[in-house]
Amino acid sequence: MKDIGVGLIGTGFMGKCHALAWRSVGGVFAEAGRPRLVHLGEANAELARTRAAEFGFEKASGDWRAVIEDPGVDVVSLTTPNKFHAEMATAALEAGKHLWCEKPMAPTFAEAEAMAAAARKAGTVAILGYNYIQSPAIRQIGALLAEGRIGTLNHLRIEMDEDFMADPHAPFGWRHDAASGYGALDDFAVHPLSLIAVLFGRVARVVCDMAKPHAERITASGEARAVETWDIASVLMRLESGLSATLQVNRAAWGRKGRICVQIFGSEGTILFDQERFNEFQLYLTSDRPEEQGFRTVLIGPQHQPYSSFVPAPGHGLGFNDLKIIECRELIARIGGDIGARLIGFDEGLEIERTVHAMARSHQEGGWVDVR
Repeated sequence: MKDIGVGLIGTGFMGKCHALAWRSVGGVFAEAGRPRLVHLGEANAELARTRAAEFGFEKASGDWRAVIEDPGVDVVSLTTPNKFHAEMATAALEAGKHLWCEKPMAPTFAEAEAMAAAARKAGTVAILGYNYIQSPAIRQIGALLAEGRIGTLNHLRIEMDEDFMADPHAPFGWRHDAASGYGALDDFAVHPLSLIAVLFGRVARVVCDMAKPHAERITASGEARAVETWDIASVLMRLESGLSATLQVNRAAWGRKGRICVQIFGSEGTILFDQERFNEFQLYLTSDRPEEQGFRTVLIGPQHQPYSSFVPAPGHGLGFNDLKIIECRELIARIGGDIGARLIGFDEGLEIERTVHAMARSHQEGGWVDVR
């Protein structure tokens, strides 16, 4: 795996994140080697050439199929809008490529099922871009839960909020089109669900309500168009373990920039985490002396792996792109045969998609729905 060839399809926000991760992974994690940035694909040849020069790719194409067909490409990073995932991912897998596809899998469950089936048939590594599970803080929280430090769990609350859909005067975009999916559920809720999958296991039952704060938006041509997706979702959940949980997501929450708030309540303590301050978490333990009981701030440092691979000193903090680099390292490890690499593959991702579609079905039917 010292000479893995990389192809990138899509060069927006997440495309650049993938490119930065591929360029940096070998410098942070020596065992990852030095991946070669072989071929970049975009919607047209001119944009592809510009991005290839910026990102450092050897070749550029205005046709995504050329990236997949390139014999020098071993793994494809797929970062296009959701509606293109199914066709492109399936083509890459059928060509025998490893695949790093951004979440969610696809707008429809049938497409997601087909993608998972293609991955199983191909036998190559296919993962989804759930980088928040890579956070050293989330890893440490998982370790505390595994040790039973806060006792028997009794409730989980998890929220995700941003404000990029809050402005009622913002123009109609692809995320407002039903072709992209349901809205906040598959754009947002999949991230909290990835944390639930890693820390707590599967969701068994849900009841969901969705809201649309802005019914219309103005298109580029100046016409009013109905918004077809939902920016807000509130969900009650029962996990297979029996744990009760709530999930709330909002893409129109003024002042929230990148918030994933996790509150875990147990018989002997509580853990609080906020993604906007993701280099720390709060811990309350009833085992402390009554005179000193209270929430303590645990600051992430070199003792919380893999923080020390980036910086040897505590208090300096990691960032969003660093989580992508960690995810890239885990992908390279999986391709190299490490079945224990911390990743969400297509089969695990399909369970997240199943949960999202159950939530949407619950909203439509107005009651509790079994996920499986």
